[in-house]
Amino acid sequence: MRLNRLDLNLLVTLDALLSERSITRAAERIHLSQPATSGALARLREFFEDDLLVRVGTQMMPTPLGESLAAPVHNILMQIQTTVERRLEFNAEESDRCFRFLLSDYTATTFMSKVVRRLDELAPNMQLEFFAPTNNPWEKLEQGDVDFLIMPEQVLSKDHPKLKLFDDDFVCIGSLDNPALDKPLTLKTFLELGHVSVRFGSHRTRSQDQMLLQDKQGVEPRVEIVASTFSAIPQYIAGTKRIATVYRHLAEEWVNFLPLKMVPVPVELPKIPWGLQWHKYRDLDPGVHWLREQIIAVAHEHANPA
Repeated sequence: MRLNRLDLNLLVTLDALLSERSITRAAERIHLSQPATSGALARLREFFEDDLLVRVGTQMMPTPLGESLAAPVHNILMQIQTTVERRLEFNAEESDRCFRFLLSDYTATTFMSKVVRRLDELAPNMQLEFFAPTNNPWEKLEQGDVDFLIMPEQVLSKDHPKLKLFDDDFVCIGSLDNPALDKPLTLKTFLELGHVSVRFGSHRTRSQDQMLLQDKQGVEPRVEIVASTFSAIPQYIAGTKRIATVYRHLAEEWVNFLPLKMVPVPVELPKIPWGLQWHKYRDLDPGVHWLREQIIAVAHEHANPA
């Protein structure tokens, strides 16, 4: 399709180039050869009468015009994609559609495992793909790389629809044979014991419990081990005197099959509301709507176990 002499297929290339800022990565993203992608950039430069992207050192940076085109071009493509993918009906029982989620291993373990079991009965051919949290999760949603975010409500974007799924609070866990946990855990003992904590992404973002302890309560645990996932915590605690502050739902999963003990945190910490978010352009997508309803149903059972 051409509009005012512009081949609209070039907008797909422009979106990839402005997002990746690399001909090589853009070519991989849209499944073109590097020469074809370079040729498309040349045609785009001719049409807009602007370089759009220029090399600065080892990187390609957008010109002011290129920067101004990034958001509107991406939004246009998202709307087109949503329009052509839209169906009047969604047959979950027969659908083999793949839905992509950005979530932590905490959510994957305690919540999405229940969603998966529900979908195994209702939509046996449906595919799910999970991505670990990034420094900027909203970019994954904006770019259409994921369909849903499941994260603490406070970090979800204000630009897209969202809803609350459940609350979770914090407990401490330690080895079953840790003598310090044979009696009520005091703040003094809490500070004396070594801790295992988690940090995420290349920016090493602190977990919610560490933020609350340090920023809200002024409590500085003596961290001895920093893991990159929640699931790594038990192996650094079992058989040691270390402890960790973790979400209750996760601790309840672990103590059922690992030699761990769960005790109250000696500091008052608020509950954390977790939410689900999807792109505004997919709000009327029947597949997204159907899956959202299943997630909500599981969230209700998760918050109100029998």
